[in-house]
Amino acid sequence: MSAIGTLATHHVGLNVTDLERSLDFYGSVLGFDVLGEGKEEESRYAFLGQDGRLVLTLWQQAAGAYDSGRPGLHHLAFEAESIEHIRAAEAALTARGTSFAYEGVVAHREGAASGGIFFHDPDGTRLEISVQTGAEEAEAPSATAPTCGFF
Repeated sequence: MSAIGTLATHHVGLNVTDLERSLDFYGSVLGFDVLGEGKEEESRYAFLGQDGRLVLTLWQQAAGAYDSGRPGLHHLAFEAESIEHIRAAEAALTARGTSFAYEGVVAHREGAASGGIFFHDPDGTRLEISVQTGAEEAEAPSATAPTCGFF
């Protein structure tokens, strides 16, 4: 343990190009509530959460799409309650025309019980929804690399 104690992730902030589009995606598809929003000059922002707990902040201050080749966020992963919740999210995302990295639920690695879906938000940010168990029958996209690694 470090001198500052144990740390836990509090929330993640994402730059977005269109706050309304991102609010629709993260709210209607992923189930986040708007806890607050505002504007500072020409920039807008929103705080998103579940059950009153802050999870994401969205900052409308970006231009262009997410670039996986630049330093910074690799992907953002959410844990679901069950494989059935992941399948429901997959159906909602598919109906929306969301871009997926892999088809269907995939295992985190060959033979793993954990796995999920890997997809992109409207700005191209890489996202994952997974479970610790329930993906035992799913195949892994790579025999050697972690599934969340290079999508």
